[in-house]
Amino acid sequence: MQLFGLIGHPLTHSFSKKYFDQKFIEEQITHCSFLNFDIPQIKLLKSLIQQNPALQGFAITIPYKQQIIPYLDWLSKEVQQMQACNCVKIVEGELYGYNTDVIGFEKSFTQLIKPHHVKALILGTGGAAQAVKFTLKKLGIQYVSVSRNEIANGLTYDDLNEAILEEHTIIINTTPLGTFPKTNECPAIPYQYITPQHYLFDLVYNPPLTQFLLKGKEQGAAIKNGYDMLTIQAEENWKIWTANGG
Repeated sequence: MQLFGLIGHPLTHSFSKKYFDQKFIEEQITHCSFLNFDIPQIKLLKSLIQQNPALQGFAITIPYKQQIIPYLDWLSKEVQQMQACNCVKIVEGELYGYNTDVIGFEKSFTQLIKPHHVKALILGTGGAAQAVKFTLKKLGIQYVSVSRNEIANGLTYDDLNEAILEEHTIIINTTPLGTFPKTNECPAIPYQYITPQHYLFDLVYNPPLTQFLLKGKEQGAAIKNGYDMLTIQAEENWKIWTANGG
């Protein structure tokens, strides 16, 4: 039996396990299983792998997409550039690191892009934000990061005003704010300045309509959640895990 899994903390609402359990049933894949590995610290990774010799590969979620880098034996070009990894394949005991968030985000995000969408605000600075930055650079879209704390070449939420939102018609939430069960939470941006010219993308998928997206929708903005991104990256993970070699 080949084993695959998801590593993160906490894992109270795993998309990946439900997705792969269903995939294995629908595609009659009987030689594979998928487990959640909720580890409170990344340093427990080595012992986890030793305890699960059937483990062939795993996905990584919050908060370990950046913390896992020192544990990798090989990094794809994307991972090298971003210093963020969400997919690991195990080959003869060595860990090969990839980033499929990039593919998932680009294919999902570009579906609603319009010609006037040329500048973006990226809410959050974690591992998921690195994939968003990488993709926006590739697409030629300028961006500014927004954080609760002051950061170099970035903004804080307190800095946001009508002029900044008017200039940046793409707003991407890479934070977990609004995720089930804390569905009343949302990033602290001045939603009253959002217009029908805006495009709000939320990496959160549960609930499908977060407060962030709801407030944008009420202002007439185009909105999209993270579900498509997750399904695309999950399939990309599967291709990596089941391909020959590293």
